[in-house]
Amino acid sequence: MRAAVYQAAGVVTVEDVPDAALVEPTDAVVEVLRSCICGSDLWSYRGVVDRAPGSRCGHEFIGTVTDVGAAVTTVRPGDLVVSPFTWSDNTCPACLDGVHTRCDHGGGFGAPGSDGGQGEAVRVPQADGTLVAVPGGRAGVDDAQLPALLALSDVMATGLHGAVLAGVGAGSTAVVIGDGAVGLCAVLGARAVLGAERVVLMSRHEDRAAVGRAFGATDVVAARGEEGIAAVRELTGGRGARHVVEAVGTPQSWEMALGMARVGGQVGAVGVPHTSPEIPLFPIVRQHLSVAAGIAPVRKYLPDLVERVLAGTLDPSPVFDLTLPLAQVAEGYAAMDQRRSIKTVLAG
Repeated sequence: MRAAVYQAAGVVTVEDVPDAALVEPTDAVVEVLRSCICGSDLWSYRGVVDRAPGSRCGHEFIGTVTDVGAAVTTVRPGDLVVSPFTWSDNTCPACLDGVHTRCDHGGGFGAPGSDGGQGEAVRVPQADGTLVAVPGGRAGVDDAQLPALLALSDVMATGLHGAVLAGVGAGSTAVVIGDGAVGLCAVLGARAVLGAERVVLMSRHEDRAAVGRAFGATDVVAARGEEGIAAVRELTGGRGARHVVEAVGTPQSWEMALGMARVGGQVGAVGVPHTSPEIPLFPIVRQHLSVAAGIAPVRKYLPDLVERVLAGTLDPSPVFDLTLPLAQVAEGYAAMDQRRSIKTVLAG
């Protein structure tokens, strides 16, 4: 089969690799219908983090089950499924606590020895605990809904998780730092799922701000640093925001998050801190802030989000603004790296 392979910083190619196949009785094989490129994939592409040459790329995909192991009971060949970006058994203490990304028997797609989502097929370990079948199957889903379902595999659930960690609820006011796909989905999650009344999006790019507004952002602030903090405080009567979603993970974004949170506020962080920000403790203590952070347990949110997409009440697909065939994956990486694309779909 064909799959995207990381070769070196700035170099991703499509190569012939061994076909995805069952290894354990708890495995399933999924033929990929749609996959995509994640902002986190760019960290190794840009050379910020090390990655083993020859490793598979991608961790977001939806597809059709083609084979299952003898122990698999919840999905069967022919099912249309959405996969989280990590696999989990959904039965261990961590999973039962809703922290599927710390599953005792979990792992991540694209890690050494595993298939990546950016390929023609994927072996999915712990299939019963990982895959969520879409009611009605492929026949019940219009092609136009596939990008929305694909977004659930990571960015929609991750953005929503950030809003949940920040304590966003009905009628609340929140600020989202980050206008990538996760930040934009945090806006959508805060408004459409959690019922926030007001969401301020920090964005300096009009194309991304436009998606944010379509997702329900009531205000957009382009300023950064102290100027951005001051702008948010002005919008909130001088107090700052009770709920802040940090969806970037840099020292600068953390400084802004802590600076614009009001006394007694909550910061929910889902931006992966590849650049290792040092978080000062004193402002948190002085401001009585609650800070929660974590890699999103997508599996926890998937059943509800799938229902919302099928019901037509949730559509995160506008985060995708470029669709390419798998053969052109290198152009997809370049487009996202150069900010010509918010998020790129790979189809076929």
